[in-house]
Amino acid sequence: MPAPEPQPDTHDAPAALLFTAFEPSGDEHAAHVIAELKRRRPGLKVYAWGGRRMEAAGATLVERTGDDAVMGLPGLAKIREHARINERVADFLAGHRVAVHVPVDSPAANFPLCRIAKRAGCRVVHLVAPQIWAWGRWRIHKLRRLTDMVLCLLPFEERFFVRRRVPARFIGHMLFDEPLDGAALDRVAAEFPGGPVRLAFMPGSRPAEFRRNFPLILRIFRALRRAYPGAVGVLAATRPGVEAELRRIAERHGGWPEGLATTVGRTDAVTRWCSLALVKSGTVTLQVARHLRPMVIFYKHSNPLFYYLVARVILSTRRFALPNVIAMRTVVPEFVPHFGGPGPIVAAARALIDDEAARRRQTADLADVLARFKGRHASALAADAIEAVAGLAPLPSPDLTPQART
Repeated sequence: MPAPEPQPDTHDAPAALLFTAFEPSGDEHAAHVIAELKRRRPGLKVYAWGGRRMEAAGATLVERTGDDAVMGLPGLAKIREHARINERVADFLAGHRVAVHVPVDSPAANFPLCRIAKRAGCRVVHLVAPQIWAWGRWRIHKLRRLTDMVLCLLPFEERFFVRRRVPARFIGHMLFDEPLDGAALDRVAAEFPGGPVRLAFMPGSRPAEFRRNFPLILRIFRALRRAYPGAVGVLAATRPGVEAELRRIAERHGGWPEGLATTVGRTDAVTRWCSLALVKSGTVTLQVARHLRPMVIFYKHSNPLFYYLVARVILSTRRFALPNVIAMRTVVPEFVPHFGGPGPIVAAARALIDDEAARRRQTADLADVLARFKGRHASALAADAIEAVAGLAPLPSPDLTPQART
């Protein structure tokens, strides 16, 4: 009979952290916090199911995730894949002394891992609050059982969760942690084409998103170019693989239009360059807002029957675009979900292009949205909370910003 394999001795090993992220945005959010934790505590062990940004920030990548993220109901293959991931995470936690599990967004993928982490004796700190305020409010009971702290990126979320007996803290958004380098962005923007109307397009980072939204974007651009001869566009892809896929999609929808350029990984420069942005709903809307650029927000939905029979029953909000959600009123035209053709979106875009007063009103409203994040350094405040829950440091007062503490 063969001798049993030796098991790792974790009793005296220093406590570690485990981050799990399954989307490009989660990879980016987590990377900022991991970098801050490693800056403070270079010897702190941080493991991750995540992406290249988390690895570059100093995490030891156990498995690579997020390259084929899905939104909405996953298929059977994706469900089976996550079931196998759950098993591997459970095995990992059995062999490593992890003090805190940090699930990053993706509640459908992360809730089962939170349950596994709790059973393994870990504490759980959610980085990015599940959008329970928007849909499926019954999930609050599950969250209450499966978290020790929720770190909220949006200003109204802390009150929402605390009122429902879920420990929560508004930390701000990592997007605003570092100041913009206007001169550097201007140098990059100078590489893009000039024209009387400059249109930025943000098609999304998840494969399902840009496959659904990009054919609509092509129709919008063609319509606006007919209305404004000489108009130019730049499409901001999140990574090289996205750009290649977009070109394949264009081949099936009339070819790549004249006047539309692409760039990869330079969303801020594209936003600074444009006179109007047409943006897929999501975090990128705040990135555009940061530049005080007027925008129209949309999200193409392919199944109106599902939406009207199912989705409307579980939704708790009438607004989906983040600037509108934060302002609690419509400051940006939003078409979320959008089931039709380009007509309404083109009309909203033309209204902004043609009306300087409308553009000024929207940029003033966006400035008010941005003011709600002022004075908070999200990565530092997230690191404070994670250290406190891990027992590494006391949790500072929620009223103290990192600048005030220094």
